[in-house]
Amino acid sequence: MSELIEKLVSVVGEKHVLTGEDISARNTSYWDASPMQGRALVRPASTEEVSAILATCNELGQPVTVISGNTGGVQGQHPNPDEVILSMERMTAIEDIDTAGGTATVQAGCTLETLQTAVAEEDMLFPLDLGARGSCAIGGNVSTNAGGLSVIRYGMMRDLTLGVEAVLADGTVLSSLNQLIKNNTGYDLKQLFIGSEGTLGVVTRVVVKLVEAPSSVNTALLALASFDDVVDLLKLLKKTTGSLLTSFEYMGKAYYRGVTEPGGNRPPLGRDYPCYVVAEIQGMHSEQDSAQFEGVMERAMMDGLVCDAVIAQSQRERDEIWMVRENFEPLLHETPYYLYDVSLPVKAMAGYQEQVVENITARYPRADCHALAHVGDNNLHWFIVPRNTDPDTHDKVTDIVYAPLKALHGSVSAEHGIGIEKKAYLGLTRSPEELQTMRLLKRSLDPNNILGPGRILDL
Repeated sequence: MSELIEKLVSVVGEKHVLTGEDISARNTSYWDASPMQGRALVRPASTEEVSAILATCNELGQPVTVISGNTGGVQGQHPNPDEVILSMERMTAIEDIDTAGGTATVQAGCTLETLQTAVAEEDMLFPLDLGARGSCAIGGNVSTNAGGLSVIRYGMMRDLTLGVEAVLADGTVLSSLNQLIKNNTGYDLKQLFIGSEGTLGVVTRVVVKLVEAPSSVNTALLALASFDDVVDLLKLLKKTTGSLLTSFEYMGKAYYRGVTEPGGNRPPLGRDYPCYVVAEIQGMHSEQDSAQFEGVMERAMMDGLVCDAVIAQSQRERDEIWMVRENFEPLLHETPYYLYDVSLPVKAMAGYQEQVVENITARYPRADCHALAHVGDNNLHWFIVPRNTDPDTHDKVTDIVYAPLKALHGSVSAEHGIGIEKKAYLGLTRSPEELQTMRLLKRSLDPNNILGPGRILDL
């Protein structure tokens, strides 16, 4: 047994240090079913154990990558064969739910859905929501600054995080488990770890904001004739429903048709409209909210913004609408497929989509380009199926997707992060001075470069 393995075993016990086939029996990630690789996989049960593990790895110059729900889409959590995999799968406790203060304190390995369910029992809501809720973990949500379906109303994980406990590369524990909305006491250290993808420290515990659970939910699936109508509908809903507007999700025709093919999701509306939107408001006054929502939908149809619509009359119908947006599994049966997550001004989205589709299909005539978007959050996703297996296909598709963004003042990542996959394109979004400052932070907090080396940027 090597010195490293002996020391890790002394911290967490032999049962919780995996090697060899015990690691390769796991998938690399949700998106990659190939066998996981790593020198060892270690499963701490406490912040103190995480601290001891990192101190040991730092002393030995041993690189570490952190996993929790393992649903990240940019290969940031994909371990290399020489890395220790630090898994947060045993640190899942919800330590406190404070309904008076509107906070919850949770360990990093707690899944999003587990937290949502627990606070719902207290008539509260943790408003972060995304399709991977059943498997993604709170620590990963913090580390990637997750967004999802309710950002238009509640913001991203950065907006929902009050306090963070994190362990630095040398084992130092920074416990800033703030529970206050207002705490103006110098540098806000938690911001260093939100969105840093585990490269500056390992998040172990988090204090998140809660809100009162809504008593009414109104959901509609709408068909529209153009993306310009989508933008005008968003403006109308913002003007008429105000802060009640919780979700506004766009789906292009190709995406809607792709996920509602026979054997896929049931299509609540016809499949030949150019654009589709899932709109949802949540409030506290059931009859008033329903009347307002239905009134806005009627107005949108009378004004010609909406061609067809279905308003959910039950939870089952609401679930069917959301399944069309969230269940993209029918698109994944054909490989290779490439997933992209970009951000750009709403006013540029129509032209950008047209440009990408035109350039992709010019190079790959049989390609499918499936677009969907959190429009109100400037966030557009692509599922692109090129139907071409040339070795350079992925790089060429990526170049086409990202090339227009710099001129549009867009971003190569809206909510998924950078990881390994987007590292070469980070310069399209961040200036040389910003990248240099990021490297300065990395060298300061992790001088031996053991935390996620090669992720986000190279030193």
